[in-house]
Amino acid sequence: MFMDALTMLLGLLALLTGLFSITFFTDVFDHREERAKGTNGGRSPLWISGVIGLVTNFFDTLGIGSFAPMTALFKATKVVDDAVIPGTLNVANTLPIIFMAFWYMNGIEVDFLTLTSLIGASTSGAWLGAGFISKFSKQTIQLTMGLALFATASIMTLSVVGVIDGFGTGDSIGLTGGLLIVGVVSHFILGALMTAGVGLFAPSMAVVYLLGLSPAVAFPIMMGACAFLLPVASIKFIREGKYARKQSLTIAFSGILGVFIAVSIVLNLPMDALAWLVIGVVIFTSLSMLQSYFNGKAV
Repeated sequence: MFMDALTMLLGLLALLTGLFSITFFTDVFDHREERAKGTNGGRSPLWISGVIGLVTNFFDTLGIGSFAPMTALFKATKVVDDAVIPGTLNVANTLPIIFMAFWYMNGIEVDFLTLTSLIGASTSGAWLGAGFISKFSKQTIQLTMGLALFATASIMTLSVVGVIDGFGTGDSIGLTGGLLIVGVVSHFILGALMTAGVGLFAPSMAVVYLLGLSPAVAFPIMMGACAFLLPVASIKFIREGKYARKQSLTIAFSGILGVFIAVSIVLNLPMDALAWLVIGVVIFTSLSMLQSYFNGKAV
């Protein structure tokens, strides 16, 4: 029963992948002369974009996220014009994210109801929660999330070293009852926060851990949510031509290589090491948000 349901979910994702791929590759081919000249936001040399895609998607597969570091590298190397960075981020990372989702959803055991509920909540939050989140200032969100994630990382650390009990059982693969409701509500909020530029990965890891699930369960949930979100958003950018075509194509293929290397590491990590990886990602994200908050306040 589980495999049949998972097969249907993956089949739906495959259809979405096919629709995106046809739209993407057709657009690149139709503008092949423009792509060869490096116009439409893309600048040579292409190998720089390839390295950026491989490195950022390697760390993205570990849960660190790729949008923020990729944006910084775009600006530092000037391989993509600022005007088309948002579209390029979405289009270039869609296929790597989908590959992550396929590998994690097949390679990590997770309760199907929990998986689909949290993916659905995240997706709904991204589509329906934008109006609610837009009422809060970016700095307020950065400060709140930064402090919340730091506090959560502290609790997670104390739990791993055995100082406190009750968090992160390390073996549960699903939620039921009230905990499932909490997971759904929290992931709806996290999906909405994505519209404000807050990445889903680290907060999802923290929530999954605190609800008593195995740290590994966060990976198929957060990757699955993004895999269903990105193709839809990216198709809009493609149809409007608001992305760097040649750079996106290069990053897509090099990013898939980065995903392949990283996912083999994650799937073979012992649970204790995976828990520390999750804690490290949460702390890193927390400090990044707090730094952004104070940098913005100083302006």
